[in-house]
Amino acid sequence: MNAPIKISPSILSANFSKLGEEVIALEKAGADYIHIDVMDGHFVPNLTIGPEVIKKLRPLTKKIFDVHLMIAPVDNFIRDFAQAGADIITFHPEATPDVSNTIKLIKNEGKKVGISLKPKSKIELIEKYITQVDLILVMSVEPGFGGQKFMPEVLEKTKIIKELITKKNLKTEIEIDGGINFENCSLAKKAGANVLVSGSTIFKENQGNLEKNIGILRTN
Repeated sequence: MNAPIKISPSILSANFSKLGEEVIALEKAGADYIHIDVMDGHFVPNLTIGPEVIKKLRPLTKKIFDVHLMIAPVDNFIRDFAQAGADIITFHPEATPDVSNTIKLIKNEGKKVGISLKPKSKIELIEKYITQVDLILVMSVEPGFGGQKFMPEVLEKTKIIKELITKKNLKTEIEIDGGINFENCSLAKKAGANVLVSGSTIFKENQGNLEKNIGILRTN
């Protein structure tokens, strides 16, 4: 049976001058998770937010904070983000010398573990860790900036990951992130993704009607 579709709006597309209000509005609009992109200007060519911002946002909502760490070396920061209020901590296998140890560090903080693949990253990088993680994030754009165009070639990778999870009878979630809109969201779901990350579409379509946009992504 397919897992229910969850929507994880990316606050990378929110108005940073009123980030707290945006997070509260996303909760009211029916978001399942709040997706927080953390970039270090080193692993990816952009800088975003650190643990202190997450800590300030945490009291404003009970929604799951779905934190995507695009930072290296990642291990040095796991505790900071866990203590700031992350619920799911997702990292890239290329950002650590020891994937098993990074998984262990996240679990030791009592958090769910996500592992992410960039568009050109091979499934082999994560295959042996599938049973140890709670979520696999397939990037459908090159990580670093919001508003990029969806790369349909990652759908095949998503299907293979879904087959591996089904074969092993796991409950691992498959999340897809990058250029997700009203047109391609159905392709992502058909490929096996059950968590859709979307920024520009949620915040900008239909005059920024968050509830309407989340609903369309969930049902299209």
